[in-house]
Amino acid sequence: MTDDVDTWDRLAALLPEAEAQEVKDCWDMGEQEAGLGLLVSGLLAHETPISETTRAQLSVLAEAWGERERLTPQILQCRGADQIAGVKLIETDGGSVDEVLGEADHDPAGLVLVPWIACARGGRVLMRAHTREPWGGLSYLAQHYAITSPDRAAVLRVFPPSSTTTAFAALQRECECS
Repeated sequence: MTDDVDTWDRLAALLPEAEAQEVKDCWDMGEQEAGLGLLVSGLLAHETPISETTRAQLSVLAEAWGERERLTPQILQCRGADQIAGVKLIETDGGSVDEVLGEADHDPAGLVLVPWIACARGGRVLMRAHTREPWGGLSYLAQHYAITSPDRAAVLRVFPPSSTTTAFAALQRECECS
């Protein structure tokens, strides 16, 4: 919990003081969804440059609070900072999945693995695992998260659906060791 609060406060600090306080207040009131919206819209409005790692962290927070699909187009529009990335958000605007891996041949539960965040150095990828709905689309919520090998042929680690931030932290650690 402390790490989440620290991350929230660090991201809020990218905004001017009054707006940062609004975002922090959202956390204190339990309105994380509203706070994420304020944070991302503030970053866009102020054209605040963010690193690829920060962009990925925003996506992870949005995923954890059920706002990833809504906020991804805006997160992808945030101005980039000229920094060497450890991780990189690789998903599209959230409207379509450009790349999904085969179901049963990559995931023992027969889920569809969707590339989400890549390690820039080691090539490992954090994936969201979704069920295929009867109408052909993917489930709204991920069933679990997985880190794959650089060629995406093998699942190296699997995380339960409540472990979004843990899975991201594991990918970051593996990137640092690469």
